[in-house]
Amino acid sequence: MSHDRKSIFSIALLAMVVTHTLIHAAGSMNSTLIVELRDEFTLSNIEIGMITAIPSLITVALTLPAGWMSDRYGARRLVALSIALAAVGALIAGFTINPAMYIVGLVLMNLTSTVYHPPAFSYTARIVETRDRSKAMGWLNAGGTFGYAIGPLSITVLMGYLAFQWRHVFLFWVPFVAGAFLLVHFMRDMKGAGTEVEREEETSSEQTSLINRDFLIFLTSSGVRDFAASMIGTFLSIYLFEARGWTVAHLGIMYGASSVLGLVASPIGGYAAARLGDKNWAVMSITAGAFAYIAAFYTEGVMTFMFLYLLHRFCGILSMGATSALTSKLTPRRQMGMGFAISFLPRSLTTVVAPLAAALIAEYFGLFPIFTIGFLITLIGVGVLHFGVKTS
Repeated sequence: MSHDRKSIFSIALLAMVVTHTLIHAAGSMNSTLIVELRDEFTLSNIEIGMITAIPSLITVALTLPAGWMSDRYGARRLVALSIALAAVGALIAGFTINPAMYIVGLVLMNLTSTVYHPPAFSYTARIVETRDRSKAMGWLNAGGTFGYAIGPLSITVLMGYLAFQWRHVFLFWVPFVAGAFLLVHFMRDMKGAGTEVEREEETSSEQTSLINRDFLIFLTSSGVRDFAASMIGTFLSIYLFEARGWTVAHLGIMYGASSVLGLVASPIGGYAAARLGDKNWAVMSITAGAFAYIAAFYTEGVMTFMFLYLLHRFCGILSMGATSALTSKLTPRRQMGMGFAISFLPRSLTTVVAPLAAALIAEYFGLFPIFTIGFLITLIGVGVLHFGVKTS
């Protein structure tokens, strides 16, 4: 049965974009504020590592339960729970009196992301027509990227210009995050059943098993690419400091701009994927980004490197809507929440292993080989996606 083209925009989609922004705003500030904690509580390097590692390990452990709860209880309840975790976590961090209390707050803010993403992505995939999923995912990812940008930016404004203390920055976000509860009202609850349009679009080729060949190959491709990204990210700042003579200001501009790029790149990527095909667009944009990245290391000057690195990040963000749409396409509708939860596992797991591998390379061969090897591993991951995953 044919359908007239409908706009993807709705109050429900807007609610998802805004909540995605707010749940990341407070949770994205830890890496920037860790210096403040180190000085106030006289933390050792091991203690700083524990502050980062403990929330990450808990996140990995609870990723799959979050996916199961999304399919079992519906997106509306899980999104509300994630908002509550973000608000309470920011509140605890804002009244921190010792490192243990801060870790509790940080754990809750990390769990926000774990609880939020499976229901949010599966819900967004189901409130639009199948052919428009990559577009909707592009807008959803733009909201999350904006949250990662305004969190650290709020530190600069509130502490740099308004004389806030670091605790006050967390407290600043509490009423905004808590206010996101109002947006849950605009969500229609779903527990795996598709929209009427989706049910009419259903074909015999739709996946009926969560663990299927194409999804496993897709996860493998993601894991390989995430491994490379984690290797690169671990030592890029050190390389730019030591080999290129960059300053903290240079790094701040580059990383800050890369987050803001998502506001433009993510929606554009979603619409391009809808026109060219999710897999084709993902392969093209990731490959283009990989070559822009490796080219940066064979240039001279801060601005040239920064331009090529930002082009690399722009291309990577262009692919996000497509890869999210592929996850929804390769998983059964009634288990889509679990499918998205599983799709986040490769990144969580590789962030534990890849930095160690990169450290060994740096120890024996120096820093530069890390980036060349990371480039080659990225191409392998793209090859697995292109040749191994069938979407029709």
